[in-house]
Amino acid sequence: MQSSQRTNQPEHRIMQSGEECFTDYGAAAGISDGLCATYLYPAGPVPLESIRTLPSSILYVIKTHFIHCKDSESLYSGCLHLISDLLQSLFKETYSLQKQLMELLDMISMESASAEDSIVDMVSVIHTVLEICSVISNMDHALHANTWKFIIKQSLKHHSLLQSHLKHKDILSGLCKDTLFSFHSCLQLAEQMKLSGMQESTDYKLFQKTVKLCRFFANSLVHYIKEFIPFLSDSCCRLYQLYLQIYSKFPPSLYAPEILEAHRDEIASVFLVALDPLIHQLLPFRPFLEQVLSEKLDLSAELHLPQCHLLVTIMDKLPSQPEDVQALWTTGSQFSEEVPRLSLFSALFLGFQQCSGELSLPVRLPGVMGNGQAEVPVTLYHHLCVHLCAFIACTPPSHFPQLERALLDAVLGSSMITSLLAMDSWCFLARYGTAELCAHHVFVIAHLIKSCPGECYQLSVLGVLLRRMLFLMAPDHQVEFTQTFPPKEAENLPLWQHISLKALTPDLRKQVAHQLCAVGLTQCKQWLSGKCTLGELPPVNVALSVLLMVCNSAGDTLEAGLQAAVLGAASQVWALLQVKQVSSQPCLQQTLCLLLPLLEFFIQTLDLQLITQVFAMQASLLELDPPDHVRFAALDLLSSMGKLFMPPQIQGQVIPKLSYLFASLLADKTWLIYQHALEAFTQFAEATRHEDVVPQCLNSEETKNKVVCFLAKTRQGEETEVARAERVKQEKAICSAYLLKMKTDGEWGSALEPLAKRACHSPCEEQYKSAIDAAESALETVKLLLQKGPAPAWLAVKLEALQTAVAILRNGVR
Repeated sequence: MQSSQRTNQPEHRIMQSGEECFTDYGAAAGISDGLCATYLYPAGPVPLESIRTLPSSILYVIKTHFIHCKDSESLYSGCLHLISDLLQSLFKETYSLQKQLMELLDMISMESASAEDSIVDMVSVIHTVLEICSVISNMDHALHANTWKFIIKQSLKHHSLLQSHLKHKDILSGLCKDTLFSFHSCLQLAEQMKLSGMQESTDYKLFQKTVKLCRFFANSLVHYIKEFIPFLSDSCCRLYQLYLQIYSKFPPSLYAPEILEAHRDEIASVFLVALDPLIHQLLPFRPFLEQVLSEKLDLSAELHLPQCHLLVTIMDKLPSQPEDVQALWTTGSQFSEEVPRLSLFSALFLGFQQCSGELSLPVRLPGVMGNGQAEVPVTLYHHLCVHLCAFIACTPPSHFPQLERALLDAVLGSSMITSLLAMDSWCFLARYGTAELCAHHVFVIAHLIKSCPGECYQLSVLGVLLRRMLFLMAPDHQVEFTQTFPPKEAENLPLWQHISLKALTPDLRKQVAHQLCAVGLTQCKQWLSGKCTLGELPPVNVALSVLLMVCNSAGDTLEAGLQAAVLGAASQVWALLQVKQVSSQPCLQQTLCLLLPLLEFFIQTLDLQLITQVFAMQASLLELDPPDHVRFAALDLLSSMGKLFMPPQIQGQVIPKLSYLFASLLADKTWLIYQHALEAFTQFAEATRHEDVVPQCLNSEETKNKVVCFLAKTRQGEETEVARAERVKQEKAICSAYLLKMKTDGEWGSALEPLAKRACHSPCEEQYKSAIDAAESALETVKLLLQKGPAPAWLAVKLEALQTAVAILRNGVR
């Protein structure tokens, strides 16, 4: 009996709660009947004053009941099944009550005479309905959508009266939150259908409904922003983040869930298309622009690709905007009182630079349809380059200074792939623009190269750009270039070493080639006839670089006598090289790297003794572990040795060293050198008449297997797409953290400049004394630790190593 009473007590409490609930429900039903009887079918518009107190009372009942239904699981715990039918009836009646109230409010007229009171009442209604929206967000799709529809409709209907009184930030924040929630629900459903391997009709129908709900929210955002954009300055961050978060979870993002292509296309065609006009509306809005182009933008790794996507979308839409709007996006901040912002061009290059993972995978984006053919997915680089060039073609000339500044900054920046994108875009500008614009850019770049002090990577990329741009110059401008930077003057050799003479017309090419050869040979002869000091070697390296460029790009224009003179000068310089000096002197290493390809050009006419010297030098140098660029130069010469038939008198000296060089470089641990060695060996093996040398180069079974796999184009250790994407994400996170550390520590700018040399001072006696005292103190600490407990196994080995180090120091002192 007692047990029965204990069981009945909770049941009794539930019934009380249920009775209270349905007491409320009875009141709600009464109000609903009243609405139907009095207001549902009025003769005309209903003045708000006539029902002033009604909306707030009914909205309170609606909100309370929906909260009760939402919290019913926690309120009734395990007894929910006992009253589930009653709760369902409560929900339906509340739903009906809300629908009737909204129909009534839709007929409200707000007369200007009583505008002040009416405004307060209507604003209160809209904000209360907004609170109801947050309650029912995941209860019923139709109810949720209709509630939002009411908010948007009433806000727009009474736009002129309510615009300065509504809490726009709250409304927009709620819309963004529900849009994102619905979008994530779509992705979850699509992912579940892909994982299950079959599309059940119920799941797919729910997916379609959720996609349509996303479209509804996107349309609501677009309509609301169109009417109230002047009041949304403090909501731009939320809109910006919404866009980035959506595209961060949508293919081809590395952080998107795996879904079927059909589901992806459906989301794109139904939802993302509806969201697209949002950006068009925000383009003239300065607060949004300042958010997107902020100099202090610090995005997480998954938002880098969406940022690029947004900037490309803006680029595509900007040409249709007025001139002043275009200027806002392309100029960047001009005055100190402005919010600091980048130009669109600079922001695009910066965003592209941060997409290292997406570039290395690479991700695929929609291509551009052309010539009636279907679009083909392209890499991020291709996608961005095409859209950037299209934007450049539409950019007014007044914005060229900002474009040129951004292009130059990107070319000289620390990212090689970004520099290449800038060069491709710059070459398009030179081709699309006038011949005069192209010539102007070539002259500017040439002057920049001449003003570069010493060797630096910026000089190399400027040289590549100049070489490409010279091909685009008009013939008369090329003549003007040779007159401005005469090739017969030694001071212009550092410039001409970066140029390919193939860009010039045949007559001009021959003339320039002869002048450059004459000046280059003169430089070499002056050095050879002098004291041959290393301090005077840089001009000789420049001369050799120019001679190499002439041979590679205009060798057919040189007479036999001039070719012989070039080979003679190269042979004389080679004779002065010594292995130990080359291994320790960077300037001599550069000389070697220039001489090897020069000798390769004359491979068929080389003196036999010189060939022997070359291979002896390379074999000895390889034993001293030279830098990578020296190994690359050696491989370039080795690849061409297949063209040469070696006479018997030098085979005994050359072939063993040739096989040693190939065997060593094929076993190199640096993957880039190893790959280059495979290519060089393949070229040699295919062309050589010394077939017996080939097996001698493959001195191990492992090397032989690697070469066979390379020739058969067999992949080793192929990773899955999922594993590769995960690895790329981890690599990107490491790179981003490193770059952020450099930026935080102030090393970003200094990384491009060599550190100033510090004065070298001999150590004083106090420094020695301090170091010895520290060592003695450390040993005393180890001694005390040994007295307190057993020593670890590795301690004895460490102490022996320290004893050896002390002995070496002692011998050094003696």
